[in-house]
Amino acid sequence: MAWVREASLSFANRSFFPMFVFRTFAVLAIFLVGFVVPQSGLAHPAPDGFAKLTQRLSPAVVNISTSQKVQSEMPRFPEGSAIEKFNDFFGPENHTESSMGSGFVIDPSGVIVTNNHVIEGADIVEVTFFNGLVLAAEVVGRDPATDLAVLRVSPESPLPAVKLGNSDEALTGEWVLAIGNPFGLGGSVSAGIISARNRDISSGRYDQFIQTDAAINRGNSGGPLFNMAGEVIGVNSAILSPSGGSVGIAFSIPSNLVSEIVEELLSVGVVSRGWIGLSVQSVSQAVAKSYGLSKAQGAIVFSVTDDGPADDAGIRAGDLIIEFDSKEIDDSRNLTALAAKAKAGDNVDVLLIRAGKRKTVSILIGKLIVENITDEPQSETGTTGLPDLVLGMELALPTAELRRRYSIRSSVKGLVVIATLDGSDAARKLQDGDVIEQIAWKDVTNLAEAREQVAKAIADSDRPVLLIVNRRGETLRIALRP
Repeated sequence: MAWVREASLSFANRSFFPMFVFRTFAVLAIFLVGFVVPQSGLAHPAPDGFAKLTQRLSPAVVNISTSQKVQSEMPRFPEGSAIEKFNDFFGPENHTESSMGSGFVIDPSGVIVTNNHVIEGADIVEVTFFNGLVLAAEVVGRDPATDLAVLRVSPESPLPAVKLGNSDEALTGEWVLAIGNPFGLGGSVSAGIISARNRDISSGRYDQFIQTDAAINRGNSGGPLFNMAGEVIGVNSAILSPSGGSVGIAFSIPSNLVSEIVEELLSVGVVSRGWIGLSVQSVSQAVAKSYGLSKAQGAIVFSVTDDGPADDAGIRAGDLIIEFDSKEIDDSRNLTALAAKAKAGDNVDVLLIRAGKRKTVSILIGKLIVENITDEPQSETGTTGLPDLVLGMELALPTAELRRRYSIRSSVKGLVVIATLDGSDAARKLQDGDVIEQIAWKDVTNLAEAREQVAKAIADSDRPVLLIVNRRGETLRIALRP
């Protein structure tokens, strides 16, 4: 580049082009090349700040606090006995647990959206508003499958509210703003971008999260994720963090799904879902080619529930479903979501490939009676399709699909928790993907052994039943109340 520098100096030293004119020209050129050109290629340049947006939106964001009475699981010695004094070492027999989260108002009359896990099991729910007003809230409805809940308060005057936007229009790389109650601090604002869309983090059967790098911590759960138009495009629900604090990977439930769930919760209090009685898995590129497809798509059926809708329609294990109700199936998760949205009693056409030939069958959609039934790998069930619960847990043998989904090593033996009953002790203490290795100090390898051990433990004592649980390689001892 020496010749460029020499030419420039030579040009600048000429008498008819004074040095100050050259310098002015050089500064202008640098400005045009370094600033104007890159900015002209941006559809949404970086905002100057978020102050005005924060000022407008914050009054609609609320802090949610809950309390719950909990009975101690530690042994209690009889009153009047010689060892009664040892009860003091185990603490009070009953105590109160509290938690905090976030939410936001979507209707000035007092309708609030939050996460189900923020208010689940709570005896008392209180909402604190931006101006310090505190109101008691009632739970209108909740949906554990999507981790959403709707609350209602009774204000004396209309509340500031925000509206749900169209999450399908949100693009990766767009700016977003999160407002919430991290660590109980209240009214905290953080900004970032959309890092990815349609994320499956194996937290539920309907995962389609928006991923963001905006700082989200404990207490932000249930709070809104805004776009730059001030619309809610997500409900902050989970973070990925080895430390428990924000590392720039957080997940929000997309607003389009929120709209569907909230509408149903407000109208009937519960979410009704369709059921077709299938266990499916996604396909690889190699498997897709063996079915005559040019790309990996669809969902392979590997089991069919006896006397279920799919069984009645003639669907068999090994069929590759590529369309459901005229909608193309990308993967097994896509099929699960579409089946859940279908209305019970409707007939839906399903296009599948069997033995290299395409075939269309009609399925009469059933009703998902139990919330925890899925169109994914199932537990041992009867012909009714209802799960056989053990201590409030829906258990399954550790199939290859479950081991892959929950990262369970081949050496781990036991029964996999694939769902828990709402309101049960198991729902509070166990997670999907936990492996129950022992019940009451005895190994369990099938559902019959699990039932037998629970029955024996309950008959022998009124104490909680002790479980040995493998959670991602870590051994835990968890006691469940019958």
